[in-house]
Amino acid sequence: MSPKTTSPSLKIIPLGGLHEIGKNTCVFEINDEIMLLDAGLAFPSDGMHGVNIVLPDTTYLRENRHKIKGMIVTHGHEDHIGGISYHLKQFDIPVIYGPRLALTLLRDKLSEAGVSKRTELRMVQPREVVRIGNSFLVEFIRNTHSIADSFSVAIRTPVGVVIHTGDFKFDHTPVDGERFDLQRLAEYGEQGVHCLISDSTNSELPGFTPSERAVYPNLDRVFGQASGRLLVTTFASSVHRVNMILELAKKHGRVVSVLGRSMLNVIAHARNLGYIKCEDGLFQPLNVIHKLPDENVLILTTGSQGEPMSALTRIANGEHSKIKIREGDTVVFSANPIPGNTIAVVNTIDKLMMLGAKVIYGREQGIHVSGHGCQEDQKLMLALTKPKFFLPVHGEHRMLVKHSQTAQSMGVPAENMVVIDNGDVVELTENSISKAGRVPSGLELVDASQGGIVSDKVLKERQQLAEDGVVTVALTLTPDGELVAAPELHLRGVVTTVKKKELQSKATDTVERVVRERWTEFARSFDGKAIDMDWGGLQTEIEKELTRAFKRELQAEPLLVLLMQLADVPIEQKRPIEAIAS
Repeated sequence: MSPKTTSPSLKIIPLGGLHEIGKNTCVFEINDEIMLLDAGLAFPSDGMHGVNIVLPDTTYLRENRHKIKGMIVTHGHEDHIGGISYHLKQFDIPVIYGPRLALTLLRDKLSEAGVSKRTELRMVQPREVVRIGNSFLVEFIRNTHSIADSFSVAIRTPVGVVIHTGDFKFDHTPVDGERFDLQRLAEYGEQGVHCLISDSTNSELPGFTPSERAVYPNLDRVFGQASGRLLVTTFASSVHRVNMILELAKKHGRVVSVLGRSMLNVIAHARNLGYIKCEDGLFQPLNVIHKLPDENVLILTTGSQGEPMSALTRIANGEHSKIKIREGDTVVFSANPIPGNTIAVVNTIDKLMMLGAKVIYGREQGIHVSGHGCQEDQKLMLALTKPKFFLPVHGEHRMLVKHSQTAQSMGVPAENMVVIDNGDVVELTENSISKAGRVPSGLELVDASQGGIVSDKVLKERQQLAEDGVVTVALTLTPDGELVAAPELHLRGVVTTVKKKELQSKATDTVERVVRERWTEFARSFDGKAIDMDWGGLQTEIEKELTRAFKRELQAEPLLVLLMQLADVPIEQKRPIEAIAS
């Protein structure tokens, strides 16, 4: 009798990028082998005080590091490669395959973080096929996006072919001439695509996303109308946009000064790789352009998202040492705010206007287009690949739901798709797709100053400090539980109508009550003279009761810092323990 064989199953586990925008990270697991696809970051929300970047929880990868065989990178945006240098501090990745531009940018990040030796970077060309472990054969398929050198991938597994679109739109007139390889997608569609994993970012928007080239005539018009200095901001990684801006600067007789480290790095690498073509003389330092007529100057800067430390934000705040806004300047925002950044961007625009600049911004100006496909792009992707199963990714929940509805309109049965969240395990077999449990998911917050991980407790404390302030209580107890004096209170950032003496009295009553009622619980042994006391446990209980008391009195929840010390009092001066406990 032949042994019973079980059909293989592929686990697809997104750790980031679902129910959110950013930190795109996906795990593919089969036969005890793990392949990673991208590892991005996101930016902190307003309540994440002191946080620099947001990463996905990688507990699952740390626990299964021995299974990791390699990673594939689809393109060079921060929300797809920004987390790799942080993850390499926790686990090795034997090899990372990806496009030239993405890996060139990544190499700098790894070197700066000191983790270059924890992986090997291998650059790939369109239609190149690489093997990762024994279970994954990956072909890189050229696509079009808002950054140069971007790929979709076809992953051949024992279960079948899985196509992951990466971020994409169908741009038929790309700035760099690198067109979407529709033929290869169609060939896979004819051969049979088992599952399509597809970008959902613009799934709520009808039509096709316009070509990047659609921005050129509108920027040309704006540049032609500017009579003074031009300051232009866009995403540093939008290489096609940056290339057009540089072309237009030359056309309108302007030299360019570049502000912002990320912008300088991307331009340097893109020029070396041939994605940006311009003469060296187009670029001039600030000390040179200050001597030129305003109508011959263009300043290309970071800060399109209102980032606090970016060059444009510092200019708007009047804090930049070399550039000051003056009447006649034109500032161009060739980017739309990422969700969560709108307030910061609007504040920057207001400040620039108040300083006398004319600011060009907004969708109606036609100076920005998305790099993500809308509904018709998504339909075309579905029509080309003709998948049996479908998994929408990269987007907030409503976007995933809408994309699944689009897929149904294209003939994919509802039972052949799932809408999932970060941490959900999708099990894909020859005949089914289903949710099969969860792995740890959540956030890892990186501190802006030290680069360490901010714990939930620390973040909560920072939020309390920002919202309700801090109360410091200092008290001294004798070894037998008497207050030497009334607790000393200090309030910082606390708004209250309660007098300090009343709070001090409440604190005294609370401490005395806790000691009176709970003393015997923390006195581990005593014989009338000697005592083994759990002072840490008693302090925790006092903190808890003081927090409750201040919440009632102040109608707020300030952070409580309790400083408790023991008085050095001779034993004959103390009251009997029995009297304290009675």
